[in-house]
Amino acid sequence: MKPAIHRSTQIIVDRQALRNNFQHEKQLLNPQTNIFAVVKANAYGHGAVVVATTLSQMGVDGFCVATLDEALELRQAGLQEPILVLGITPVQQAKIAAQADISLTVATLKWLEDAAAVLEQPLKVHLALDTGMGRIGLTKKAEVLQACDFIQQHSKLLPEGIFTHFATADEVDTQYFQFQVENFQHLTADLPVKFKYIHCANSATSLWHLDCQCNMIRLGIALYGLNPSGKAIEPPYKLQPALSLQTEIVHIKQVAPGQKISYGATYTAAQSEIIATLPLGYADGWLRRMGGSYVSVAGELCPIVGRVCMDQMMIKVPKFYPLGTKVTLIGADQKINLSAETAAEYAHTINYEILCNLSDRIPRKYVN
Repeated sequence: MKPAIHRSTQIIVDRQALRNNFQHEKQLLNPQTNIFAVVKANAYGHGAVVVATTLSQMGVDGFCVATLDEALELRQAGLQEPILVLGITPVQQAKIAAQADISLTVATLKWLEDAAAVLEQPLKVHLALDTGMGRIGLTKKAEVLQACDFIQQHSKLLPEGIFTHFATADEVDTQYFQFQVENFQHLTADLPVKFKYIHCANSATSLWHLDCQCNMIRLGIALYGLNPSGKAIEPPYKLQPALSLQTEIVHIKQVAPGQKISYGATYTAAQSEIIATLPLGYADGWLRRMGGSYVSVAGELCPIVGRVCMDQMMIKVPKFYPLGTKVTLIGADQKINLSAETAAEYAHTINYEILCNLSDRIPRKYVN
């Protein structure tokens, strides 16, 4: 997709907010703990290359991504730090990762066996342990020991890391979290292989369970200034959201009582109303079901009326605004502050999804 240089809709990313969140987290941790910034899904919508470059300048220890393509994008942009692919990579692509010095996640002994047969140069691997997430990874101690033994016997497999992922670290009830912690401790105890990185901490764990930082954390949503728990638990420091989403009024008119608005004619004007059209829709990531949520126009909360269209949406405004008037969907506008958490509540989802849904066709502008 070509860069959208002619759109009035834009995402604004404050790099100083990223720096502040990174620095606050670093101050919480033991000095020897490594911070790997999670920049998958285009850095949660913020722009992976710019975010990674900003954090590289801050001394981040490495990066985590979801796919090999995301890792290669960082390498091609000149990032030299360690990069870990958290998802499962097809074994046929192991050679590509090794050539680019990219570390891969291993979830089965079979993957290790197949990789050893095709590798031409050493590959750094991280063993994934499924301690209760039910997603990927080895589940039994015998499996972990088998994988370690196989790695020891094959010089092209370098044991860089071993890790797990917690399912409920962002919840008030810690019972299942503690179960996973104990399971991880059991699976990693007395292994015949020494791993450089032992990691289990995501953002939630690094905020509220500092005793589980091991020697590396994977800092994701908190890096971007959002609370992993939504509003359930207060973080130990003030998170500074780095992303704002803005557009502008491109059309405005007065409609008569009884006039219908948008697809399905689900909204009916109760009286004479002023309706403004915005050039942003669900193809940009503002979900169709978010009709009825609010945007800010010149510091005034205004409801989205009718269904969000693919490329446009309509809002009810209190007066005629000039065309080109700024509209804020995420971020601060005078005394109004619309957060990704607020948008998530309207969409019946989580702040992660709101950010990750923001389309690449929206141009990103970087400040500070």
